[in-house]
Amino acid sequence: MALAIFDLDNTLLGGDSDYLWGRYLAENNIVDAKAYHEANLAFYHDYQAGQLDINAFLEFVFTPLKENTLPDLLQWREAYLQEKIRPIMLPKASELITYHRQQGDTLLIITATNRFLTQPIAEALGIEHLIATEPEMIDGRYTGKVAGIPSFQDGKVSRLTTWLSEQDETLEDSIFYSDSHNDLPLLEKVTFPVAVDPDATLRKVAEQRGWKILSLR
Repeated sequence: MALAIFDLDNTLLGGDSDYLWGRYLAENNIVDAKAYHEANLAFYHDYQAGQLDINAFLEFVFTPLKENTLPDLLQWREAYLQEKIRPIMLPKASELITYHRQQGDTLLIITATNRFLTQPIAEALGIEHLIATEPEMIDGRYTGKVAGIPSFQDGKVSRLTTWLSEQDETLEDSIFYSDSHNDLPLLEKVTFPVAVDPDATLRKVAEQRGWKILSLR
C-alpha cells in the first residue's frame, strides 16, 4: 500500500479542464466570447511555456465565479461536464486508477485547477482525495479571490506536505503521474516519478533521469 498521486489535466484527462471551462463559457456567451477566448488561450500558452502568472490567471478564471450565482454556476458546470469532460476521460487512465485501487493504494489527485471544476471530475473518476486550488467563498458566493496557496508548481509540494500531516500519510513508495514540467518540484519529491504523455521539457528530463514514461492516450 502506497500513495498514488495523479495530476489531472492532460494526464488522467485527454485535455485541460480549466481551458475547456473557458471554452464552454465563451461558446455559451456567458462571457465576452472573443476577449475571453483570446485571454484564455494566452494563459494556456503561458502555462505550457512554464511562464504562467498564477495570480493573474486565477483572477481571470475566478471572475465568472464571482459575477454569477451559485445555482447558475452549478447548472453550467453540469452541462460542461457532459459536453467537455466526459468525452476526454481516457479508458487507459481508468485502468490505471483501477490498478492502484486493487493494490490498496491511497488515491489522490493534485491539480492547479480549482475545486469548483475538479471536485465532480474527481468523483466521476472514483478518486476520493483531491488537492486543488481553492476559490474563496463567503455567504454562498465566490469572492473572486483564492483561499490559501494555489496548488501550482512549488505550491503543490506545500499543499501536499500539509495534506500528508493531516492524513497521517507519507511519501514512502509514493508514485506521481504528470504530463507537465510545471510539476517537476513534486515529481522530484516522490519515490517513483512517472511522465505521462509528457511535454517536451518533461520528456527530456525524464529521459535524462531514467524516469518511467507512460502513455494513456
